Amino acid sequence: MKAQGAYIYDETGRAIIDFSSGQMCATVGHNHPAVAEAIRASCDDAIHLDSTKLSPAVIELAEALCALLPPPLQKAMFLSTGGESNEAALRLAKLHTGKFEVIALGNSWHGTTAGAASSTYASGRRGYGPSMPGGFALPPPNAYRCPIRHCQDTCDKTCLEVGFDQYDAWSTGQGAAVIVEPVQSAGGMIVPPDGYLARLKELCAARGMVLIYDEAQTGLGRVGANFGFEIDGVVPDMMTLSKTLGAGVPLSALVTGGEIAEDARRKGFSFYTSHASDPMPARVGLAVVRLLTSERLAERAREMGAYLRAGLDELRQRYEVIGDVRGRGLLLGVELVEDRFNKKPAIDLILKVTARCLELGLNINKAGGANAVWRLAPPLTITREEIDSSLAILDTALRDCGAH
Repeated sequence: MKAQGAYIYDETGRAIIDFSSGQMCATVGHNHPAVAEAIRASCDDAIHLDSTKLSPAVIELAEALCALLPPPLQKAMFLSTGGESNEAALRLAKLHTGKFEVIALGNSWHGTTAGAASSTYASGRRGYGPSMPGGFALPPPNAYRCPIRHCQDTCDKTCLEVGFDQYDAWSTGQGAAVIVEPVQSAGGMIVPPDGYLARLKELCAARGMVLIYDEAQTGLGRVGANFGFEIDGVVPDMMTLSKTLGAGVPLSALVTGGEIAEDARRKGFSFYTSHASDPMPARVGLAVVRLLTSERLAERAREMGAYLRAGLDELRQRYEVIGDVRGRGLLLGVELVEDRFNKKPAIDLILKVTARCLELGLNINKAGGANAVWRLAPPLTITREEIDSSLAILDTALRDCGAH
């Protein structure tokens, strides 16, 4: 098997359009020449160092990344995975505030390490014993399936107010942080309504809590902006990056402000892993950040995302089983239902159509837990012709599987 650009190739050499960008990581396409060159250069320089030794690549990456970010997000540390970066962020928030309670959204996904898993509600909670103490969940702003059975197709943010009322009733007064994805991906491609994240930050600040944005899938261009927070105009206290930063190489980042960073230094903040600040992933991350600007990837995501969205909306007009199309940029969701009135998830159908798409040369995957939602996240380098081919395959697969 190999991969190149928007394609993966099976053992027979058959080309398959990858609408998942690997594990949502290969946003610049599989095996981008700039990424491959960064890896080769590291083999002549340094692949791994003691984590206390900062190579030029690490420093250059920090400078390039922070140059894209507004104050106060100017202090960065580099780790390996999204779970690690979220773990570090939660650890930092607890040390900074001196408190321990963490709020996430229902259907969230932040990782499977201890703290991150305790703030993950999309799946994986049963059978593993107690979570870390102090975990709370807010109802997610899912306008298509309102969690408090209040709204219909347009979220008015009542779920957010009710969620914080519940938190206040249950809290011991030890609120440290709220962690949120600008677009919930594993939770079913849920996009918060306008003003939701601004109000969330107000509610956090009123309780002395820090706001953490997990931009594992929304960062570095995918949603049509360099970072998801830019769309809503809400700068978080901390931001984590992972998948999109490494282009397939394990690399993540935690970025925060100078005040929090200095407070953490005084208090002896500690978060070490064997591969923190490794030079080889940093070289790759630097290449990705440079590609983001040189190839105008955020703009491409807006343009190609609108083109893909229009094609999906056209399919929705023809197939009653497509209940909803939503998302931002090239991070889109398609929800299948047995009936648009009762909205019963079409689980059997989505599994059949997904398998048929793969047979026809399109790789897509299901998100949304108990609901039937496709997550469509092709590389940002996708072309109109590749999108046209993908939509044609999806149309054929739906028809072949008896969708109406």
